[in-house]
Amino acid sequence: MGLLDDARRVAAEFEYSANDVNKGVKEFIRQMDEGLQETGKSMSQIPTYVTAVPNGTEKGVYLAVDLGGTNFRVCSIKLNGDTTFSLTQSKIAIPHEMMVAKTSKELFAFLARQIESFLKIHHSDHFEEHHRRRQNGDDTADEHFLQLGFTFSFPVHQISINKGHLIRWTKGFDIADAIGKDVCSLLQSEIDALHLPVKVAALVNDTVGTLMARSYTSPGKTGTLLGAIFGTGTNGAYVEKLEKVTKLKKVKEGGDFDASTGNMIVNTEWGSFDNDLSVLPNTPYDIALDKDSNNPGIQMFEKRVSGMFLGEVLRRAILSMIQDGRTELFKDESSGTNDVHSTCTIAEDSPLYKQWGIDTSFLSIAHEDQSAGHHITRQALNRDLGVDAASSEDAQAIKILVEAIGKRSARLSAVAIGAVITSTGNLSLTAGEGSRGEEKGVFEEEVVDIGVDGSLVEYYPGFEEYIREALREIESIGERGEKRIRIGIAKDGSGVGAALIALVAGGREAGS
Repeated sequence: MGLLDDARRVAAEFEYSANDVNKGVKEFIRQMDEGLQETGKSMSQIPTYVTAVPNGTEKGVYLAVDLGGTNFRVCSIKLNGDTTFSLTQSKIAIPHEMMVAKTSKELFAFLARQIESFLKIHHSDHFEEHHRRRQNGDDTADEHFLQLGFTFSFPVHQISINKGHLIRWTKGFDIADAIGKDVCSLLQSEIDALHLPVKVAALVNDTVGTLMARSYTSPGKTGTLLGAIFGTGTNGAYVEKLEKVTKLKKVKEGGDFDASTGNMIVNTEWGSFDNDLSVLPNTPYDIALDKDSNNPGIQMFEKRVSGMFLGEVLRRAILSMIQDGRTELFKDESSGTNDVHSTCTIAEDSPLYKQWGIDTSFLSIAHEDQSAGHHITRQALNRDLGVDAASSEDAQAIKILVEAIGKRSARLSAVAIGAVITSTGNLSLTAGEGSRGEEKGVFEEEVVDIGVDGSLVEYYPGFEEYIREALREIESIGERGEKRIRIGIAKDGSGVGAALIALVAGGREAGS
């Protein structure tokens, strides 16, 4: 068996058939329903207490802040009421001593001071008017306050639209006394201490923000059904019928929300779909990756889909071929068998031998490579992986593996998208006469709008088309249904998305 046949044999382990896709959709829907009924299930299905999505006519100025790592971002978003917006922002590095402060007050006071500095520069008139009112003893009621959406990218137990208790810190933060406290209250207390005209109106998950941002900016009158992230990680948030979120009735400390819409946006946390592996594919490379990960047995869907893991899956597949004495990958008997007339060698310190040694960007390069003799892939093998003088056949074998791994990721992504579309019944809604949408032969009212963000869906070659191919194979969607699905990039869920959630939370009326 030749090298390319060996590569195809390994690639075949990543095949995810139409039958597999349909089984996956059925199980995904079952786990969605299970998560809507009870807490503690494989798919968390977290109620966000956001009960409406924007339609692009909203107007006003809102603030958003994003604490998601080593930087703190403050944004001001002006919504123009015509699906467009303008954004002003500043980004501040968080000193390490604040990340491990003795008290939460130190960190949140630091954050409030950054908001104060931002207001002084970018909203000086509003800032000075508020302080004049205070000094004169005039009315400083809430209508004079700027509504703020707080994107807080750490695990929280959210119990209302602007209330959530910190479960644990991640990403290098470690402030013990914040655990169990409401992070919105912690920030509001420090904002109030500085007498700022700001109200923390909403606690925001960035995936929910992606849904909101897409719904505001998407063309036509159709509201967005799903916001999905396919990047370093993967997650989705979608519009669910309120009557299906039955576990809300069991939440003793749940806050108030507007039930008049009949809907609620649910944060699926679908990275943990099918942790028991009842329908997910499971190759030896997936098994080894999971075993050596820092969270074995969980986030099993994410480990097969997201950019953080695809490079590692590829690395383990390549290594299995190198270590298999029967395959000829990167093995030349002499320079005469190599088209560059040099013997292929792998550096002793090659990233191929190190966990997480291959970045997902390498897959994009190899997948897209149409150069003569796969010259671009061979350059990348040398530059990024320490593989010198790889042959054209070596590079072709790598491309076969890359295509199989990328395609499986996209087809699994289609399972999540297809399950949400099927479960919510949006494709079964019939439209009357209306204006034609951008999808040929589809009325605007028939369009199912999906907002996506993340490096995979934005930059990985052919990722969306692989998704669409799988969507056409789903029995409940088919070719006609797939044509009704509009997939569009939604940017800055933690900025404009957070501002839009603040708008919804503040009860601002469209077009006012």
